Amino acid sequence: MINLSKQSKLFSVNKFDVYAGSAKKLGPTIVKGLGVNFAIYCPQAHKVELCLFDQQTEAQICAIELPAKKGRVWHGFVTNIVPGQLYGYRVYGDYNLDEGLVFDHEKLLIDPYAKALSRPLVWNERLYAGDSQQMISKSVVVDPEFDWQDAERPYVPDSDTVVYEMHVKGFTQMHPDVPDDIQGTYLGLAHPKVVKYLQELGVTTLQLMPVAAFMSEPRLTALGLTNYWGYNPINFFSPEPRYSSCGSNAVNEFKTMVRELHKAGIEVILDVVFNHSAEGGGDGPILSFRGLDNRNFYLFDADEHGQSIYRHYVNNTGCGNSINLDNPYVLQLVTQSLRYWVEEMHVDGFRFDLAVSLAREGNEFDNYSAFFKVLFQDPVLSQTKLIAEPWDIGYGGYRLGQFPENWHECNDKFRDTVKGFWKGDRGLIGDFATRFMGSRDVFHKDLRTINTSVNYIAYHDGFSLEDLVSYNHKHNEANCEQNRDGHGHNLSYNYGIEGPTTDKAINKLRQKQKRNLLATLFISQGTPHLLAGDEIGRTQLGNNNAYCQDNSISWLNWQLKSVHKKQLEFVRNLIKTRHSSPLLHSLSLKDDGYFGYNNTHEVNWFNANGELMSTEEWHNPDTQIIAVEMKAGSNKGDETLFVCINAATHDVNFTLPEKTKWSILFDTRFDNGKPRRLGGVTKKYAVESQSLVLLMRKW
Repeated sequence: MINLSKQSKLFSVNKFDVYAGSAKKLGPTIVKGLGVNFAIYCPQAHKVELCLFDQQTEAQICAIELPAKKGRVWHGFVTNIVPGQLYGYRVYGDYNLDEGLVFDHEKLLIDPYAKALSRPLVWNERLYAGDSQQMISKSVVVDPEFDWQDAERPYVPDSDTVVYEMHVKGFTQMHPDVPDDIQGTYLGLAHPKVVKYLQELGVTTLQLMPVAAFMSEPRLTALGLTNYWGYNPINFFSPEPRYSSCGSNAVNEFKTMVRELHKAGIEVILDVVFNHSAEGGGDGPILSFRGLDNRNFYLFDADEHGQSIYRHYVNNTGCGNSINLDNPYVLQLVTQSLRYWVEEMHVDGFRFDLAVSLAREGNEFDNYSAFFKVLFQDPVLSQTKLIAEPWDIGYGGYRLGQFPENWHECNDKFRDTVKGFWKGDRGLIGDFATRFMGSRDVFHKDLRTINTSVNYIAYHDGFSLEDLVSYNHKHNEANCEQNRDGHGHNLSYNYGIEGPTTDKAINKLRQKQKRNLLATLFISQGTPHLLAGDEIGRTQLGNNNAYCQDNSISWLNWQLKSVHKKQLEFVRNLIKTRHSSPLLHSLSLKDDGYFGYNNTHEVNWFNANGELMSTEEWHNPDTQIIAVEMKAGSNKGDETLFVCINAATHDVNFTLPEKTKWSILFDTRFDNGKPRRLGGVTKKYAVESQSLVLLMRKW
């Protein structure tokens, strides 16, 4: 990329010789044995300084004015720089808020293309005032070399995917088998005991909550809290140093984690946040993007003539600002960071937070946006798993079902319908059946695969599964917002007592309702998403918005009681059952042309008497009892599954479609979920109130 033999040395600073270098590749580019090329996008600057810092003390060594500018990119090649070098930028230019210019050379800036940060970025008002050098984390020149030990990507098919959402720190922070020095870290997730647990659970794909470098909001810092979830990014390339046992080695530790998980056949996908940044709104700090090109990196309100009002940031996220992917350099930054995580860090896909914001052009959602087109045609990114949170809080922000055909989408309709149905809400039977069969009213057959819908009961935001059956109301007092934060529409029910109780009858019903919700999740068509800890009864003590709780409220408790161990075994058997049957993960119906000639399966819906559901029963708001038959065929070895669903408060005798020998794959009245045979030939099965049963017969 750079041929110094054709360039003349321009000047020297200390031991560093400086050449013009190249503007072609943004960020630091190592040329082994020579030095590093630096290039940074900063179109309106008058001057850009590259500041170098001591690796141990972070004391400034020198400042080097970048000698060249090509178009909108400043650049320079500096000799004698090696991996590990700390650096940052100071930009000189005009400061005019009405013009959207906020250049301030007293604010040290993080390189948007930095591949690592020297330490976590922590807001400090005193250190930020005046010269911010002491507060700002330093960018790090990173050696990309790593021994992957021939670990291969798992490439789990969509039909086999079981997503498991977790927080890197919270998963192992209290894990008794993980050594103290790596608890809550990338290496903690790579520990053999942790990897074995994930394998035995049966999940295929870890969805990690944000691991890109972030900063907690100043408001939280003043309250003594922290943005534990990490949805406040300041750099899209750098792995968060907080999750490294040695902050300066976050890149290699992250790669080690991915390598060990890949060896175990487990994929890694990242929850990424490209809709806003930690720089916040108009009163936010200058940390990186704002100090380089504020008026193009962010979106602004417009006046009646369509002119940007640079003092008013668009806020489609509720976080103070919205990133402008209309700008080609911003779009390039985002897509190159995605490609970096795939090519250099070996991740397998992404879940996009508030994904509608990424596809806004002129602040309007466009399902043919440049962002979608870039990802669709990209030879690397088009082969990864792409999951959308298909909404933001801006105008027209709810877009479930409107993403491109190669995307998966988080399906809140599944969540709300299934929770309401098992809670006992009336009038949901038709909607429940639709969600159960892959939400084809939203993700239309012939156009989208039946695995498009990402089905979930609990996500990181909202009640955990345990709290869903234990609390009628949110209890977010620890967040210091007078319990005003968090969603109020939880569709939860405490069954008589708010919170933990010693009442055996209530606890028994709560455990069964959790099994009903979990069973529905894993036998529904679509891609199941399990929140880490829901298999072992994790509680957040009624907090449904624990984003700022970096403590035992959020961390997993691995001291399992007998009831939690039984629930874990139940979930393991559920996932094993799902993996074992194409009817549960690869259903292909005759009226769905998506899979062409492979449409060989059949589905029938019955009432408890074994009769096909009538129109009146479908529309009766009091219908809470239903059965569904899924048939693979009638040839030897083919299987039929029969699901008996009883959300009513009385027991029901279901008539089975065939008088033959049936196997019970699970019955949620029992806590183990282990398959067993029914004795002899039978045509009836008694289903307890508020229970679900899965039966199977082989032809």
